Amino acid sequence: RNQDPLNPVDSADYAVQLATFSGVEQQMKTNQLLGSLSSQFGVLGMAQLAAWVGQEARAAVPVYLGADPVTLTYAPAAQADRAVLVVKNLNGEVVSREDVTVSTEPYEWLGADIAGNPLDNGIYTLSLESYRGEEQLGLPTAVESYAQIMEARGGTNGPTLVLQGGVEVAATQITALRVP
Repeated sequence: RNQDPLNPVDSADYAVQLATFSGVEQQMKTNQLLGSLSSQFGVLGMAQLAAWVGQEARAAVPVYLGADPVTLTYAPAAQADRAVLVVKNLNGEVVSREDVTVSTEPYEWLGADIAGNPLDNGIYTLSLESYRGEEQLGLPTAVESYAQIMEARGGTNGPTLVLQGGVEVAATQITALRVP
């Protein structure tokens, strides 16, 4: 509020006003320091992720199929006696249904269509259906794959990794790393 020059503020009110101004100034400095720390942590995170480039990351994301087999990991339902790998192209069309071992061991996927012919190089979405006899057990589950990390990027939602074939994944979605 405006101060009346004919009625000056008493010393107690003056001290309260000074303390309030000082508190606001300190809060502004604190906010600036927190912003600086936040950006420094972002740089630190990128420095740590730089060591990931060139390694292979495992995540439940679309798979890039190139010339080499792709290592997959999946978890069939506990009661399953049969598991089927379902492969969809970028249009969401099923291009392959392949019986796979009922195991949690890594699986080398060669990338063949329903007729057994090699699939074209490209990006595919994989899921796993679990069966007991002819009965499907629950909904299809995610399949994780290994792919080489080509790039690490910072962003407003945290670090993003670019995998072989251009597939992007948040660093928080990586479940394993290995040296190729």
